[in-house]
Parts: sequence; structure tokens; C-alpha cells
Amino acid sequence: MRTPADAHTLATPRSAAARKLLRALGPLLGLAAVVVFFWIVGHLTGKPDQGLVSFADIRLISLQTAIVAIVAMGMTLVIASGGIDLSVGSGVALASVVCALVLKNGQPTIVAVLAAVGTGLFCGVYNAFLITLLRLPPFIATLGTLGVFRGVAIWLASGSVVSAPSGTGGPLYSIVSTSPTPAWLVFAPAVWGMIGVVAITGLVMHRTVFGRRAVAIGSNPVAAAYAGIPMNRVKLGVYGVLGLLVGVAGVLQFARLTVGDPTVRVGLELDVIAAVVIGGASLNGGHASIIGTLVGAVMMAYLQSRCAALGWPNYVQQIIVGHIIIAAVAIDQWRSRRAV
Repeated sequence: MRTPADAHTLATPRSAAARKLLRALGPLLGLAAVVVFFWIVGHLTGKPDQGLVSFADIRLISLQTAIVAIVAMGMTLVIASGGIDLSVGSGVALASVVCALVLKNGQPTIVAVLAAVGTGLFCGVYNAFLITLLRLPPFIATLGTLGVFRGVAIWLASGSVVSAPSGTGGPLYSIVSTSPTPAWLVFAPAVWGMIGVVAITGLVMHRTVFGRRAVAIGSNPVAAAYAGIPMNRVKLGVYGVLGLLVGVAGVLQFARLTVGDPTVRVGLELDVIAAVVIGGASLNGGHASIIGTLVGAVMMAYLQSRCAALGWPNYVQQIIVGHIIIAAVAIDQWRSRRAV
């Protein structure tokens, strides 16, 4: 005869598996809920067509997802390691300005791209320096560099946008075209690049020593230190990866606008962090999902698209994103309390 203790022993693995499945499906369920919400709102406001998306809308949403998702992949590694970066929006603006300035000076496109990516890498390494050598909390350090990088971008651009000469940067503009050439690509090359970044980041996080060390540091930094994990080197690595991806996003930002604008992407950090926490990551570190982050980035782009289609002002989207972050963090805290 089974005792209550035996029943509890049998139920525990099942309940743990159920919680794991629910956590994995959570981002998709959240995206489905947002789609249903806009479908209902579209009908209530007399705009049923605006609540749904056409194939052209899907192409545009996928392109809008690219910048958020690429930066969010790096942010996933950073948050999994117990850190955070509030300066990514300013870093993207700075990288886009550098890309435009290099092209304006008559340099080849490849040089402009390398300069922009190098700028992003510098931003990431600078943040890592403040966090590891000066031992500043990541929140405070990157809150400071949020203003620093934005200020440098405005200084380099002399307070206005930087336009590249006509005829330069042609290959860059083609990668963000919603009508790609050749047509069999279907989606913009930037979207396929985003998918490649997602795949590589997933491999790094789950199949390399570096990725496992990053997660270990976020899970228990004291145990990681006792295990001999080089914590400063790992933190330098995750912030460096994020910086590289910020530079890539800066190139895409320039390609979309065809100018380097030091004022763009204010608030990108909120969209990126929202995508990561919607994806199931814990802001306490130690857990994150690459696929979940991608779904979260798609949700952010879908929100932007439907708010614009319904004619809602930007502040409505900001209010919605803010509450999504609050809800996601609250759910994470609830899970943490149940696990104790």
C-alpha cells in the first residue's frame, strides 16, 4: 500500500515537469494572449482588420524584430550571468552615427561596418571594466554609460543627424529591404541574419564552457567562485558579446534610416529587457531561454505594429510594455518563492 509520502514522491517529479513545460510554453502563451487582445480591441473599436496581420505586416514585423532580437540575444547572456545593461539604446545610436561618419568620409562599406561593430564592442568592454575592475553594480554602471554613450553620439554628430553621401552604403540598405533580392529569400536578409545570431547564441549558451560558466555565475556567484570559474573574464566576455551585437544593431539602424541619428532608440533597453524576461529569464540570473527571448522580441515588434495600426500614440505602447515587464518579473518572483 502506498503511503502519502510515496504519493508525494511520485507527484513531485510530475509537478516539476509540468512547471518546466509551462515555463517553456509561457512566452508563446503570452504572445497568443497579446494577439487575441488586439483582435478583440480591433473589433471593439470598429477596426477588425487592424487587429490582425497580413503577410506584408509579417514581413515588416519580422524586420522590426531584428534589432530588438539581436540585442536581446546578448542581453540574455548578460542577465543569465546576473548582470544587466541599460545603455544598449545609446550604444546602438552611437554605432549608427559612427557608421554614417565613416561612410561620409569616403571609406568603403566594410570599413564602416567594422567601425560600427568595433564601437559597440568598445561600449560593452567599457561597461565590463566598470563592473569588474571598479566593482560597480551593473545597474548603476550602465545607467551612467547610458548618458555617456548618448552624449558622445550627439557630440560626434554635432547635435544633428549624419547623412552619408548618395551612392554609399548601398549593400547596407538592401539588407533591410522588405522586398529582398532575390525574391526567394521572402524576408529581408537582416531577418535571416537575426536567425543566425539566435542559433549561434543558443549554441554558445548551452553547448560551450563559456555559456555554462555564465549561467553558473548567475545561479550562485559564491559557488562559482569556489569552483574556480574566472568570473571577471566571463563577465568581460558576456558584456563583450552584447557590445558586438549592439554594434551590429547599430549598422541595421543606420541602414533603416539611411542616416546616423544620435537620438534614436531611446527606450530600446526596455524593449530588450522585456523580451528577455518575457522569454522566461530571471532578473536574478541563472536562468534564461534563447527561444523564449526571440518570442519576446516578436511580441515587442507586434505590439509596436498593432499600436501604430490602431492609431495609438507612443505613450500607450510604453505603458503596455512597462506593465508587461512588471507582470513578467512578478511571475518570476512567484516562481522563485514556490521553488524555495
